[in-house]
Amino acid sequence: VQQYNIEKIKTIGDAYMCAGGIPIKNRTNPVEVVLAALQMNAYMKDLQANKDQEVWSLRIGIDTGPVIAGTIGSLKPAYDIWGTTVNIASRMESSSDGGKINITGNTFMFVKEYFNCKYRGKMPVKNRGDIDMYFVEDIIPKLSKCDCF
Repeated sequence: VQQYNIEKIKTIGDAYMCAGGIPIKNRTNPVEVVLAALQMNAYMKDLQANKDQEVWSLRIGIDTGPVIAGTIGSLKPAYDIWGTTVNIASRMESSSDGGKINITGNTFMFVKEYFNCKYRGKMPVKNRGDIDMYFVEDIIPKLSKCDCF
């Protein structure tokens, strides 16, 4: 997360929430968030391969869009984010499979030149209707040989 300048927001039980492009918005944050997700998944897969016991798999959900960010609370202030983008990212995670990175069509538009993605179709999302979903498979091979990341 630090390597890609992604902001850790909070942990909720076994969930980890982070966001790219805050507090300073940039055009590369969707790519950086997917790169971080791929690294997290790879770490867990390596951990599973080197253990005699079963290690849990990550379900990762990503959406791209505007959020409201700020500090809440006066006794125990906490930085947090809100908005439709946050809610949809949460739905992407719950609609994902173990060991997979599930992104919206919105995120896909920003990252499609950099990653191989598998279209899942339009899937129902609670309170949002049907949303285009994609699984990120891997980085496009020709890009992994350059110094762009």
